Amino acid sequence: MRIYENLYIVKPEAAEEEIDAFIEQMKTVVTNAGGAVEKVEKWGKRKLAYRVLKYREGSYVLMQFSAGPETVKEFERRLRVSDYVIKFLTVRIDETLKRLEKRRKEREKRAHRKATAAPPPAQPSVAQQMMGEGGMPGMPKEA
Repeated sequence: MRIYENLYIVKPEAAEEEIDAFIEQMKTVVTNAGGAVEKVEKWGKRKLAYRVLKYREGSYVLMQFSAGPETVKEFERRLRVSDYVIKFLTVRIDETLKRLEKRRKEREKRAHRKATAAPPPAQPSVAQQMMGEGGMPGMPKEA
């Protein structure tokens, strides 16, 4: 199973109940095909960067799910024929997540190596450096 992220924009005149029902319908498409929906985020109405099908704003919905490629094809087909959706984008993110996890582990290894390495010799503090052997500058040396 691969991990996908799908962002789709719903028409602004759609009611919240209709959007919620559509989200549940899309969840069932994924789960019936053997996939799993990991998270759903409703971003609400936002202004679009450019006009899409004569709309200047839309309700954004982000879904992250794990499924096979056949499930994604069916998911996108349903988005295409839906009257609610004006635009959508599906991205496979499992490769990116693997790369990020690998980088995180490498950083942890480097940090662990630095922590176990011998500590550098202690540097004298600024006050100790100023005092030096002769005490304060301009003061006579102690005998």
